[in-house]
Amino acid sequence: MDRRPILLVEDNEDDEVFALHAFEKSGVPNVVVVARDGQQALDRLLDPDVELPVFVLLDLKLPKVSGLEVLKRLRADSRARFVPVITLTSSTHDTDMRASYELGANSYVCKSLDIEAFTEHISVLARYWTGINMAIPD
Repeated sequence: MDRRPILLVEDNEDDEVFALHAFEKSGVPNVVVVARDGQQALDRLLDPDVELPVFVLLDLKLPKVSGLEVLKRLRADSRARFVPVITLTSSTHDTDMRASYELGANSYVCKSLDIEAFTEHISVLARYWTGINMAIPD
């Protein structure tokens, strides 16, 4: 199991609370670090002195720097470009989905309004990306 931290990039306080609760229920022991805007996410992801996360849950609609711009800059960085990024958004627009995949998202997940479904989605993602997926070694 990969024990590196998980990075949650989320500006909505309610979604943050629900996601953190879901991570706790998943039984995954990884620490979850929260960035509340795109700039905070980039500062963490592009800092060579900070350990890269096992994966990133990235909202698209963020203050300061959009989720798509975060994804674009992450994929352009030689150190961080292989970090798995799961777009976690309320947007069901084809243009957002296409742009996410074109910029290198590994998955696109729509936030469910049903708290139980949302919790299950986060739990499944956490278990998959920390325990099943084989990450590229540093």
